[in-house]
Amino acid sequence: MIELTARQLKIAEIVRKYAPITGEQIAENLGSSRPTIRSDLSLLVMLEYIDAKPKVGYFPGRKAAGSGSGSERLREAKVRDIQDVPIVIRETTTIQDAVVTLFLQDVGTLIVCDEEGVLTGVASRKDFLKVTLGNPGSASMPVSMVMTRIPKVITAGPDEPVLEAAHKMIMHEVDSLPVVEAAGKEAGGRPAIVGRLTKTAIVKLLLDIETTG
Repeated sequence: MIELTARQLKIAEIVRKYAPITGEQIAENLGSSRPTIRSDLSLLVMLEYIDAKPKVGYFPGRKAAGSGSGSERLREAKVRDIQDVPIVIRETTTIQDAVVTLFLQDVGTLIVCDEEGVLTGVASRKDFLKVTLGNPGSASMPVSMVMTRIPKVITAGPDEPVLEAAHKMIMHEVDSLPVVEAAGKEAGGRPAIVGRLTKTAIVKLLLDIETTG
């Protein structure tokens, strides 16, 4: 068993407290430089004390997470930690193509955006069933005709606590939430899609907390 150095233990503590955090920010907290701690970061990732996500930063790994209580880990978990890749279609996508995407991707809800990639609505299996039953001409209709539009769409932010997002799901009786963050000025500050949060992802988090302590 590899025994961690005092600096490596400090790095793991900093990551647990401030995640997500970049290597440069960790070095700054230590009063050191990024090259100096590069090998420490690599070792901690390999041993699963911390985890790294490209372009995001470092997060607590499985072993580090196990050192805290399950309730604490759940309270500290953020949506960005467990969000999935969004399944996105355009407003002009036909209902037939949307239904095919729904089943190929094995999801219950599709996220709808405009040509700029900005969230405009969501469409669920229930929405498609309502319009297609007894309506053979519905296959060629655009998704925009049946989707739930902004501002009625319930969303989550990447830095929002998972518990708050879970409460939204229960309150509004939905199985998933688009994860959005404010877009740049070129998009008028409208919500840009960065992921999706599902009940399955939340259940996986709970199981991980239970199995790792």
